[in-house]
Amino acid sequence: MTSRPVPVHPAPTTTLWRPTGPEELALVEAADRRAWPPRLPDQPIFYPVLNEDYAIRIARDWNVPASGVGYVTRFEVDTAFLARYPVRQAGGRTILELWVPAEELAEFNRHIVGRIEVVHEFRAPQPPPQPQSQP
Repeated sequence: MTSRPVPVHPAPTTTLWRPTGPEELALVEAADRRAWPPRLPDQPIFYPVLNEDYAIRIARDWNVPASGVGYVTRFEVDTAFLARYPVRQAGGRTILELWVPAEELAEFNRHIVGRIEVVHEFRAPQPPPQPQSQP
């Protein structure tokens, strides 16, 4: 009797989004797009969001005015691991976040599946070029 190989099924994942500015994105890139950087002392939580539209609004409406550019990233996290973080409604029905305490971010990063991708980029409008005066 020959044994059959057991098919390997990857663990289910959940897609999350994160609006981010250029400084945070540079740190993500330095980590080979596999981890989020540690929080700063004034950032007690890391909050990925549960829908792309909400992430777009934050990147476009908050990150662009603050730093001239805003990015929306998308990444996958092991669904079973995420069960420890209740979904937080931060406004309307579609404004949903997970609140990951800063001290748990390294563990959260270990449950990211694949790479963090940039899926949208928003920039501040550039002023039109000024005509050059003729001597």
